[in-house]
Amino acid sequence: MCDPCLGRLYARLGHDLTNSQRGKAICKALKRLPVPPGECWLCEGLLSEMEKFAALAVKRFEEYEYDTYLIGTRVDLSIQEREEELWTITHQWAEPIKSELNREIGKLVGGRTGKEADHRHPDIVGVVDTRYDVVEVHVAPLFLYGRYRKLVRGIPQTVWPCRACMGKGCDRCGGTGKMYPTSVQEIIAEPVTALVHGTGTKFHGMGREDIDALMLGNGRPFVIEVGDPKKRGVDYSSLMKAINTHGKGRVEVSSLRTSSRQEAVELKLAKAPKTYRLLVAFDRPLEEEKVKEALRTLKGSVDQRTPQRVAHRRADLVRVRKVMEGTMEWLKGEKAMLRITGESGLYVKELISGDEGRTNPSLAGLLGVGCVVKELDVIEIGDQG
Repeated sequence: MCDPCLGRLYARLGHDLTNSQRGKAICKALKRLPVPPGECWLCEGLLSEMEKFAALAVKRFEEYEYDTYLIGTRVDLSIQEREEELWTITHQWAEPIKSELNREIGKLVGGRTGKEADHRHPDIVGVVDTRYDVVEVHVAPLFLYGRYRKLVRGIPQTVWPCRACMGKGCDRCGGTGKMYPTSVQEIIAEPVTALVHGTGTKFHGMGREDIDALMLGNGRPFVIEVGDPKKRGVDYSSLMKAINTHGKGRVEVSSLRTSSRQEAVELKLAKAPKTYRLLVAFDRPLEEEKVKEALRTLKGSVDQRTPQRVAHRRADLVRVRKVMEGTMEWLKGEKAMLRITGESGLYVKELISGDEGRTNPSLAGLLGVGCVVKELDVIEIGDQG
């Protein structure tokens, strides 16, 4: 065996030595002549090609912006099988050949690029297939945090595939594969992906408003995940301007910054109270004091069975939710403008209508009058953002 392969059998013995140095020391102690790399029974010269593999990886990395990297390898099965034969003798001290290749090629890549290796969350991973001299590149997604305001009704938060064709394109959706022409996700994603040259996005929001609701006030927190970005450096001020120009009159964003997968997960799980402004229509005119008294009575816990409008996609459960505040801005005949603050998960439309008794108490039940929400705006999300 060549010096590195021989030394690797005892890699866990001694410190501050390379496997090649260990192998040389063993040969010297046994008074053996060194074996040329190409004649090594184990690696067949593979370990003499690391400079070449490093050059291939550096070349493949050139089209990407990155600060950290990691190298992995694929090795011919026959080499691994021969190595495992030897492990029956020295397994407690040995290191796999892939570990040596990953480490040593990684060092060479770092020396050539000036970038740092990161074994936990690298920006880019190069997998060197030593059998065919090719490098497979895996790029970590780019995560951006922000807050969005939705200024028009009729736009969903995320892409909504056509129910008839499930995104393939059909007559019902006009070949688009979507239920709606655009979404908050798409309006934000287009300038982002154009800037970082990414391929596809995932949208993670702190909850979502109904399609027919506005999202106003301080905006809804979100993290957008961009796949396979070739650029990672972002001028957030310029990007916000580009998004807001693209979404003018429909969607605007603020507070853009770098984010992470962990923050995206935490955002999806976060529970923040929300304040709504609702235009409500009653079946008949009511007195102001009666409406105000009913709103005061609503404050506290309510039982909400899964609303009929979402029962087709959510479990049929009774959930207890808290109403924190209810006030009336004005009352004119059979219409009123109300403000409701409730905990995350409160079905506010059903809090008003009662949903045929599925929400109790409800404004309709307390008033003894039919009530329906005509317009709904989310005007604040209480996450301190």
